Amino acid sequence: MKYFITIICSTLTLFCFSQVPKDSIKNNDLKLAALPYYSFGKGLGITSPDSIFQLNIRFRMQNRVTYFSEEDIDNRYEAQIRRLRLRFDGYVGNPKYLYVIQLSFAPGDVGVIEEGDNVNIIRDAAFIYRPNSKWSIIFGQTKLPGNRQRVNSSGALQLTDRSINNSRFNIDRDFGVQGYYINEKPNKFSINIKTAISTGEGRNWTKTSDDAVALTGKIELFPFGSFKNNGYYFEGDILREVKPKLLLSGAYHQNNNALRTQGQIGNELFSSSTIRSLFFDALLKYNGWSFMTAYMNRNASDVITFNPIDITDFNYVYVGHGVDYQLSYVFPSNYELIGRFSTQSVKNEIKTFTPNAKQYSLGLTRYLWEHSLKFQGEVTYNELYYFNSPTLNNWYFRIQVEIGI
Repeated sequence: MKYFITIICSTLTLFCFSQVPKDSIKNNDLKLAALPYYSFGKGLGITSPDSIFQLNIRFRMQNRVTYFSEEDIDNRYEAQIRRLRLRFDGYVGNPKYLYVIQLSFAPGDVGVIEEGDNVNIIRDAAFIYRPNSKWSIIFGQTKLPGNRQRVNSSGALQLTDRSINNSRFNIDRDFGVQGYYINEKPNKFSINIKTAISTGEGRNWTKTSDDAVALTGKIELFPFGSFKNNGYYFEGDILREVKPKLLLSGAYHQNNNALRTQGQIGNELFSSSTIRSLFFDALLKYNGWSFMTAYMNRNASDVITFNPIDITDFNYVYVGHGVDYQLSYVFPSNYELIGRFSTQSVKNEIKTFTPNAKQYSLGLTRYLWEHSLKFQGEVTYNELYYFNSPTLNNWYFRIQVEIGI
């Protein structure tokens, strides 16, 4: 633990005080891992006459209809606006001083409003100091440098949602300071290093204050050089890499004295628990083919917490591990066929409360304007293995339209 803190602090100190190269930033391209937003263009841009202020306005929307067939439940359908986002980014005074704001308005993004809770409209609100193309320091609320699929924008997914493992094991948005060293080269071995020190309590949290922090470190390796047009920020080889491109990454996250069942998200625990998460990812793209795999693992110092007033009332940290495999091919006609298989195993401490699971997904996507305008169809089959109970088999079929600028 002490060594990890030392590494994080040393890295951030290096960002703040090391001598940076004199090369200037050529444009306001905010394609940082902590600020994902797929963009075929640049959105709607406004620049002041004296060029000391720039504002880009972007939006995206996901509309979907889903038909569910689940055991012991009547078949049903659900129609909803899954995501509706509005984003503003740009710079003030100098392109080295950037900002990003992202707001969400769909019910699934905002969540149920309960008494005493904040309205979760704010997703990202961060100030970025970028002295050059390699170094960045971010202060505010945004995504932590976690697993690959979670870092990608939900608008840049091949299927209509992330995997079951992402919904259970990911680390989410948080408020804090992040430091990045980005050193990507087109055809040479490249490496990125990303770190973060954050509150560990998730976005828009104001219920309590304490001295606990969450620490995150990530390393990304590109053995054959960087992807075309930052291709590891979106799924599918829609740009058809002419040479094989490979990403290998690993991340470690420790949330000290976490207050929620999944760290930055989930229900509140009755007492704090230190949560540790580990992630490994691999992404390969070549000539329309894309293969992605991910391993996610979560452990906790105290898995089950009890209500001190009523011992029969308890809550638990979702601990365990999961593996995803995803394969796709984009045809020259811009139709894409996608398959994904996920397996999820929970630890013995919580097996009586929640099932192990397997998920099989098959999708078809038609890209009209890359990920900015696409039609998606998906069928997903879930197997849920409960402790001392019959296995449940559920499936759903979904159609979704994604549009954005």
